[in-house]
Amino acid sequence: MTERSNFVREVPVEERPRERLLENGSAALTDTELIAILLRTGRRGLSVVDLARGLLRDADGLAGLLGLTPATLRRSGLGPAKCASLLAAIEIGRRLARARLPEREPLAHAEAVASYLGLRYSRKDQEVMGALYLDTRNRLVAECEIYRGTLNRAAAEPRAILKRGLLRDAAGFILFHTHPSGDPSPSAEDLGFTRRVAQAGDVVGVRLVDHLILAAGGRWLSLRRRGGW
Repeated sequence: MTERSNFVREVPVEERPRERLLENGSAALTDTELIAILLRTGRRGLSVVDLARGLLRDADGLAGLLGLTPATLRRSGLGPAKCASLLAAIEIGRRLARARLPEREPLAHAEAVASYLGLRYSRKDQEVMGALYLDTRNRLVAECEIYRGTLNRAAAEPRAILKRGLLRDAAGFILFHTHPSGDPSPSAEDLGFTRRVAQAGDVVGVRLVDHLILAAGGRWLSLRRRGGW
């Protein structure tokens, strides 16, 4: 047996994901292994890999971690250091997505906008409505959360949305809202509201570029592509 083989065999189970990452790159690791690296150690009677697996199971997968808070992580049995590591990694992901978005053209890249918004909004248990305001080249100039309502209902007036755009000299905007039910399919109310906002935007010169509906698990729908107005 080679010296290398002896070394691998002697590495504790909880350290092997780190070694595999350094040897093969992060893409070679599973979601469980990546979370295990952030957690660093397990706890009595539970390896760090098993701890990470349980955390992902309770969160319904990697995307579910986005909705976790320090309180919910502590209820999962994680201490302050583990909570801080996970929350910091999630926030880094959010900021990286946010940093990339202004370099794209949201009109041509609904996928990028959905990915960015999904990092924060796909796990909300209340319906949230907001807008990304764009300049004439479809670059992001501002983002606003406009309304937070009860489950399965959005109630924001077009005037409030357009006023924010006019104050920022926006040429257009992308509307978005969440469906806590998990189904991004638009309701009749969604379609009617979108048409009213689009018509009002045309009147004041702030064009509705798209309306994205976000749901859990990374599911989303573009009403522009669907021909919703």
